[in-house]
Amino acid sequence: MKTLKKVLGGDLRQFTMVFALAALLIAFNIMSDGRMLTSSNFQNLLSGNAYVLILAIGMVMVIVIGQIDLSVGSVAGVVGMVVALTIRDWGIPWWLGVLIGLAAGGVIGAWQGFWLAKLGIPGFITTLAGMMIFRGAVIWMSGSISVPVPSELTFFGAGYLPEWGPAFTQMNNSTLLLGLLAVAWFGWSQYRGYARLAGHSDPKPPVWPVVTRFVLVTALIGYVTWLFASGRPGTSFPVPGLILVVLVIVYHVVTQRTVFGRAIYAVGGNRAAAALSGVNTQRTYFLVMLNMSVLAALAGILFIGRSTSAGPSDGTSWELDAIAAVFIGGAAVSGGIGTVIGSMVGGLVMAVLNSGLSLMGVGADRTQVIKGLVLLAAVAFDVYNKQMGRPSITGLLFKRKPPAQVGGGSQPQDAAEFTVFGSVPAEPAAATGLEGGRRP
Repeated sequence: MKTLKKVLGGDLRQFTMVFALAALLIAFNIMSDGRMLTSSNFQNLLSGNAYVLILAIGMVMVIVIGQIDLSVGSVAGVVGMVVALTIRDWGIPWWLGVLIGLAAGGVIGAWQGFWLAKLGIPGFITTLAGMMIFRGAVIWMSGSISVPVPSELTFFGAGYLPEWGPAFTQMNNSTLLLGLLAVAWFGWSQYRGYARLAGHSDPKPPVWPVVTRFVLVTALIGYVTWLFASGRPGTSFPVPGLILVVLVIVYHVVTQRTVFGRAIYAVGGNRAAAALSGVNTQRTYFLVMLNMSVLAALAGILFIGRSTSAGPSDGTSWELDAIAAVFIGGAAVSGGIGTVIGSMVGGLVMAVLNSGLSLMGVGADRTQVIKGLVLLAAVAFDVYNKQMGRPSITGLLFKRKPPAQVGGGSQPQDAAEFTVFGSVPAEPAAATGLEGGRRP
């Protein structure tokens, strides 16, 4: 157990949901006679759930600031319908319709952000009203019928990375390149973290945990790359999955390494203290709600591309899946705690449950019951950990640096922070002198 802790780089509880995800994959693969871990199933799993995972990226930021957005499914539906109708009725290019849709999402986000940030109407009420308004709007605009979309949108909603270059193997070269880039990035992050740690430690820490970690993660990346690249001809890593990967990287950096990200955690941890420390709380609320609606618009556009049409029922109950993904990923109901990576793990747990239960022939009714129980169990486990004085799941996903290091000091990085996820920044709220990770 101690050896495993050294290899993973920290407390094993930080990988609780990751282990749960792996256990679900293995269990469903056994019970479905090997149909879970197949190229076609993984491709469908990722492209079919990308829109919910995109919503979860924005939702975790909303929940961290202590609010909630119940309108994201309706916003996605109305934006999808706007895109379809403007392209069909105005005769504009598909890409201009997409830009109009994203702009519409921005306008909706600004509207809801105004009520929350400027007038102080709680996000629950604001977005509940938005859910009613935009759900009615999409039915009204569509006339209760579906509207087809151009074939170009199908590439973004259900397409695959193209093939190119010589056929060295039977696998897709674009997917292979993506896997090699992932291995290179992980190797560089581990080397940089070890070099920084070794430079401040005497004696130097052992290198074997880093090498073992790199080999294990490389093997995992290689297996996933093979899984996506070796499917039937014409398939590879899904384009919606690539868009999701880019968004995860961007938003991880934004939330963990920028002033705006620190402000989000500061406001969620203690709004009054954040305001006294100079954080513009109104602007933070406004931008988070604006960002949520833009991501909902993007999710709606990807969905109509996958389904080849915009329908009046698009987006129904999406907000529930997004919220469940965030809480399974370890976010706190009271705000101040939550990460993009944790939400992605939670979203994948929900996606694997849907896929595995479907492969086993479990109906939608029992699937909903099981998903509800999983959500309740995950949140109860996190609450129990905090009540017993242990860190939450999400808090463990990213170890904090000592407060003295956050102000530009040259304190050495603690060995426990050098994990499989690489070097991780301090808790964002620390820059304001607050305990943004939890309420005092």
